[in-house]
Amino acid sequence: MAKLKFGTVEEEVVTRKEFPLAKAQEVLKDETIAVLGYGVQGPGQALNLKDNGFNVIVGQRKGSKSWDKAVSDGWEPGKTLFELEEASEKGTILQYLLSDAGQIAQWEMVKKHLTPGKALYFSHGFGVTYKDQTGIVPAKDVDVILVAPKGSGTSLRRLFVAGRGLNSSFAIHQDATGKAWERCVALGIGVGSGYLFETNFKKEVYSDLTGERGSLMGAIQGLFAAQYDLLRKKGHSPSEAFNETVEEATQSLYPLVAENGMDWMYANCSTTAQRGALDWWKKFRDAVKPVFEELYESVESGNEAKLTITANEKEDYRVELEKELKELKESEMWQAGAAVRQLRPENT
Repeated sequence: MAKLKFGTVEEEVVTRKEFPLAKAQEVLKDETIAVLGYGVQGPGQALNLKDNGFNVIVGQRKGSKSWDKAVSDGWEPGKTLFELEEASEKGTILQYLLSDAGQIAQWEMVKKHLTPGKALYFSHGFGVTYKDQTGIVPAKDVDVILVAPKGSGTSLRRLFVAGRGLNSSFAIHQDATGKAWERCVALGIGVGSGYLFETNFKKEVYSDLTGERGSLMGAIQGLFAAQYDLLRKKGHSPSEAFNETVEEATQSLYPLVAENGMDWMYANCSTTAQRGALDWWKKFRDAVKPVFEELYESVESGNEAKLTITANEKEDYRVELEKELKELKESEMWQAGAAVRQLRPENT
C-alpha cells in the first residue's frame, strides 16, 4: 500500500501502481461477478468490469426499465443478463447493488444462494450496519466486502471512458476465505477506482448519509435556495440571481477547486472576492456546524435509516417522491437553471 500525507497525518491507500489491473485480473480470473441491480451503481460498475476483461453477468428483474437499459447497453438475455435469482445462483461474487429498499426485499432470495466461499459485495454499508432494521445478516462462511465509489455510477462510467478514475473507499467486514482483501481490492481496481482508501461498513454509511444530506446535496441545495431567494427579494433578475448563485459556482469556481484546491482559488481571484471569502467562511461554518452535529447524531442513532426504510415501505412512496421532485424542478431557481443551460455556448 502507498502512503498519503495530510499535514502531520499519514494514511495508507491502494493505487493502480501497487495493484495494477493485470494483478486484479489474475486474482479474479476464476470468478463470475454477478452484478445484482442495474439502477444507480450497477451500469457503471458492470460495464467498467466488463471492459476491463472480467467475467461479468447482470441480474435484474425482467420486464423492468432497468432490464431494457441493460439490453440496450449490450447485455444479452440468457448469456450475460439473467433474472436476479438465476444470476445469484451463477455468481461467485454477488455485487449487491440494488437500492437499500431493494436489498431488504430480495435478501431472503439472495441469502439462499450465498453458498460457502462466495463473496457478498456492497457499495453502501447501509444494509449490514443497520441489520436490526434491514434483517441483512450474512452467514459466517462467505466474504463480505465493500467498494464505494465516491460519486454516482454515471460519473464512474464517464470518468472510466475518459481514461480517468473515481476514488473509492473499501472495507472488509468478513473474511471467510482468507482472500477477502485481494478480492475486494481487485474489484475496486476493476470498477475503475482512482485510488482506494480503507474504511469499515459503519464509517462508510455514516459519512455517506451525512454527505448526501449535507455538503453533497441537501446543504448545497439549501444554500443555493437561500442566496437565490434573497437576491430575488432584493430585486435582482432570475438570470442575475441564478448566475451569481449556481452557474458561476458549478461552471467556473468548483472546477478550479477540484483541480487546484480552495487555497489556490482564493489566491487567484480578485482581492475584493478574496477578502470577502476569507472574512465570511468561518461565519458560515459556525452557523451550520450545529446542523451538521444534529444530522450526524440522527445518522449514528439509526433514525435516518428508519426514516428511509419507513418511507420506502409506503405504497404511494413513488407518487409522493415524484411530487417532491416536481416541486424542486418547477421552482423558479431551477427553471432559471434550465433556461441558462440552454444558453451555454455548447448548446447554441
